[in-house]
Amino acid sequence: MATLTEVDRYWMTKQREGRGHSGSSSIDMKRVASIILSGGEGTRLYPLTMNRSKPAVSFGGKYRLIDVPISNSLHAECSKIFVLTQFLSSSLHHHIFQTYVHQHKSKGSIEILTAEQKRDQKDWYQGTADAVRKNLDYLLECPVDYFLILSGDQLYNINFRHMMSFARETDADMVIASIPVDEATISRMGVLKVDAQRNVTDFYEKPKDPAILRRFKCPKSLVEKVGLVSPPGPHYLASMGIYLFKRTALVELLKQDGREDFGKHLIPTMVESGKVAAFLYGGYWEDIGTIETYYKANMALTDLHPTFYLHDQERPIFSYPYELPPSRLYQTQIKQTILSEGSIIEADEINRCLLGPRTVIHKGSIIRDSYLMGNDYYYAPVQDHHRLPLRPHIGEDCIIRRAIIDKNVCIGKGVQLINKQKLDNYDSPNVLIRDGIIVVPNGAVIPDGFIL
Repeated sequence: MATLTEVDRYWMTKQREGRGHSGSSSIDMKRVASIILSGGEGTRLYPLTMNRSKPAVSFGGKYRLIDVPISNSLHAECSKIFVLTQFLSSSLHHHIFQTYVHQHKSKGSIEILTAEQKRDQKDWYQGTADAVRKNLDYLLECPVDYFLILSGDQLYNINFRHMMSFARETDADMVIASIPVDEATISRMGVLKVDAQRNVTDFYEKPKDPAILRRFKCPKSLVEKVGLVSPPGPHYLASMGIYLFKRTALVELLKQDGREDFGKHLIPTMVESGKVAAFLYGGYWEDIGTIETYYKANMALTDLHPTFYLHDQERPIFSYPYELPPSRLYQTQIKQTILSEGSIIEADEINRCLLGPRTVIHKGSIIRDSYLMGNDYYYAPVQDHHRLPLRPHIGEDCIIRRAIIDKNVCIGKGVQLINKQKLDNYDSPNVLIRDGIIVVPNGAVIPDGFIL
């Protein structure tokens, strides 16, 4: 078996993407500002988005989804990072202020732009492009030449310096980060057609028609030419929803096209009228769109060779620095598990799990293939002195399999969350099933002996 040192060295080397952009170190990223779109409602990720926006959802034990685009922007040393928010944004704002406002001042400034009513604009953001358009007055105060537009709910580790270097080489008005995918995946993404110089000649959002798919089939030699690992079968280049615009090109595009979304509306317009190039990326990327993709992405972090590597000390994912005591474990058999700080574990077995901060699990319990987000406190503050304070925990002798347990949940003794009837979907106030995965919402209380 490989030692931990060998595993670390292997994955640190593997995630150094950006082949063919050796001049990226000389790129002045102070002339680039990133715009992180974080206002989506995230209905397909419900109930995790019951009381928070999708970018504020926890992942990997101690992180939030928003930490990924912010961290990548900070590593690239973008001069300014704008976070555009709208839906249930209080938790997201709180996290950003706690984590970044004072911790990373030397790397670049972060500004939150919330949806607001103006004298001539009384409606909310109508889409991704509309969100940028409504904030143009603020964005253009920033003295930069390029705007990097990112999503607040994707996992990746891109060196944006390489993307900027490619933009300089091609002198493109717009660069689209793209990744090779198979036919089963392309129907939920935008597909690109490129020439030998990687200029984008055609674009289609979420194609389903076989005739359209045939038109966009990508030669395998193109992705292999730049050293990317491509999927088996038919090959397609998909948009990752990461765009780098020249300042003037973005302003002109938003003025000319009054429609709402980048993928559906503005990119096809830009391909027809401007110079658009495809930056080919060969590393890990995942769009967190559903409970199933969210669950799989988190479970993959527990693998010996995870596809998204969190232990790169040169390019870490930043998050809130918890000031918590070390975790304590008592006679617990733990396998293939990520354990966050401040946890107290007495369970019999924890197998292939992620345990967030302050996770408390009592004796006799067995937890497998699950993500427990942890808790914001050990005891909930209670104003009414007639009641005892609530202690979020997993009780004694519980069995939990293939589940997502949100924060501050109280699960009683002898509870079994095992999806006994193998349901794909199920709804109740305190427990739901989505895509066959059990989900317990934030703050839920499950009584002793409950079985699902």
